[in-house]
Amino acid sequence: MKKFPYIHRDISWLHFNYRVLQEAKDKDTNPLLERLKFLAIYSNNLSEFFKVRVAHHKNLYRLGKKIKKDLHIESEKVLSGLLKMVNEQQLEFTDIFENQIVPELRENGIDLKKRLELNKEQYEYIESYFNDNLLPYVQPMLLQGKKIKPFLNSAALYLAVELEDIETGEIEYALVQIPSDKIYRIIILPPSRPDVHDVIFLDDIIRHNIHDIFPGFNIIQSYSIKLTRDADLYIDDEFSGDLLSKIKKSLKKRKVGPPARLVYDREMPEEFLNYLMEVFDLDKLDIIPEGRYHNNFDLFRFPDFGKDYLKLKPLPPLPVPELENAKSIFEKIKEKDYFINMPYHSYEPVIRFFEEAAEDKNVTHIKIVQYRVAAVSRIMEALKKAVRNGKLVSAFIELKARFDEEANLKWGKELEKAGVKVYYSFPGLKVHVKLAMVVRKSSFGDEKYSYLSTGNFHEGTAKIYSDFGLFTYDKRLTNEAVKVFSFLESKLIPREEFKHLLVGQFNMTQTLTKLIQNEIDNAKKGRNAYLILKMNSIQEPKIIKLLYEASQAGVKIDMIVRGICSLVPGITGVSDNISAISILDRYLEHARVFIFCNDGNEKIYLSSADWMERNLYRRVETVFPVYDENIKNEIRDILNLQLKDNVKARYLDFNRLNEYKRNDEIAIQSQNETYYYFKRKLLGRNI
Repeated sequence: MKKFPYIHRDISWLHFNYRVLQEAKDKDTNPLLERLKFLAIYSNNLSEFFKVRVAHHKNLYRLGKKIKKDLHIESEKVLSGLLKMVNEQQLEFTDIFENQIVPELRENGIDLKKRLELNKEQYEYIESYFNDNLLPYVQPMLLQGKKIKPFLNSAALYLAVELEDIETGEIEYALVQIPSDKIYRIIILPPSRPDVHDVIFLDDIIRHNIHDIFPGFNIIQSYSIKLTRDADLYIDDEFSGDLLSKIKKSLKKRKVGPPARLVYDREMPEEFLNYLMEVFDLDKLDIIPEGRYHNNFDLFRFPDFGKDYLKLKPLPPLPVPELENAKSIFEKIKEKDYFINMPYHSYEPVIRFFEEAAEDKNVTHIKIVQYRVAAVSRIMEALKKAVRNGKLVSAFIELKARFDEEANLKWGKELEKAGVKVYYSFPGLKVHVKLAMVVRKSSFGDEKYSYLSTGNFHEGTAKIYSDFGLFTYDKRLTNEAVKVFSFLESKLIPREEFKHLLVGQFNMTQTLTKLIQNEIDNAKKGRNAYLILKMNSIQEPKIIKLLYEASQAGVKIDMIVRGICSLVPGITGVSDNISAISILDRYLEHARVFIFCNDGNEKIYLSSADWMERNLYRRVETVFPVYDENIKNEIRDILNLQLKDNVKARYLDFNRLNEYKRNDEIAIQSQNETYYYFKRKLLGRNI
């Protein structure tokens, strides 16, 4: 049992997802369609949370029920706490959607109709639409208690229908699947009046026409339901056997895993709900009430009807002219290190790094670590082209990237077919490194160029994730990048220790601990001591305890934590000197930055790793130092803007959890300020 303040990781994650929900009701800074998007993000996040984290607790609960009473009681307590929070948030979600978003859509000429609100022309339209488009997909499934238990597809939408047999008067129950996986969920209707766009959910079209599916029955009532299944592959800790084969088999099982939750319309009568629970062998820890509609991540695709004023003003990615216009990107990188901050900067320099390498006659080798990759990827195409041009190309593919396993298998097969040497996952470890390297021959021997990043080689997420990337020719880093690739490809421990890169499974956790301890020692000696830490999540108990010790020693600690924060700032006598904020805005904050005062000789590191147990102990990660003083200053400027954010920042402090950090000072919205910071720099170069 922990003897210091500590928030359970999943409770903290729900606090994070509530911050997403806060954005959905922030009228002051988010236009209407952006708020709708945040509802979709919240829903999608929650769905994945149940597929993995809640499913994990369900498994402990079931296991404890059979063999260990203490485990059963503890897991039941955790589940009950999580479900209570989710229920409260779902009530607020419904209120935001029905009482804020839908009326405001209507005020702006977009009317989301329910089936009883249609006019004659619209009724005729949805009846024709049903017959022409939906009828082949909406086969009925009659329920017969426990005699026949139909299989519910994970995350699929169904209408649970109560029927009355016209001849016998007997009550029957049935299910009808809503084919939202095959047909766009939000249907545009004929307009009811000029200058108004009427739309309706596919669900309500089926509700209206459901009598056609059940001839001989009266339809009494229908309610939407959705079952989410356990989607964790449980292969992270596999240490033996053919991992590739195991993952392929596990992917097939993902769709048929045990239930993680059944969501249902909270208007459903208790008797009907109890019947469904009996049919599908569910208990109260398996069910979650929601509003009328589920799978609200479909709101991502809500039509905008060209109403751009209901969306945020675009911030077009800024070019990096020195790299994009250079005759040779490698000659430029040879001159000095280059820093880019996506999505404020264009991702073109990263793409060009690979495309030019594929064409450059002096390039002999290209190496990359692939964790998540876009479905259509110029980078992957460049790797294939490089092979055709006679380069030696290798790719390490992490197959255990959750929910990207299938895509990574596909890319692995495609790259192998093209002649790329592909290396796959380690048993027992995830490789979360974000690293690429190009080797060029010259009259002075082989030259090595590296790109190190906090984010994946993914052209899609580069437009919406805020990540830092570093192009370097610095031998201190490139020589150690060679050692990382050698380890990934051979699985042999490097003979020499890493002196510059911090690498998970080698020196990363130990060095980070020493750097924090150094700040503690300096504070106790009366020297300057501070930490500035930016990451997605912090949960590892030992490092949290060390940060508490640092606070008590007088080390000033500023933290920017987007997601899970098990550390509790602002507790008298424990964490007085720790302040923490979380920033949620148009872009997903994904960069990890660790700044150590070091008695005035400041050290700055960028990283692929959060401070979670999994990152610090069960993954191969990279933390890389920034040596260029100009780049260090830029990173400092960016973090200073975030620490001053008083528009999108929330406190994570003990007494002000998730309270917006707003005051009477000049408004600083750090993501907007960062964009214009880089734009001013660009204009200052007279380009």
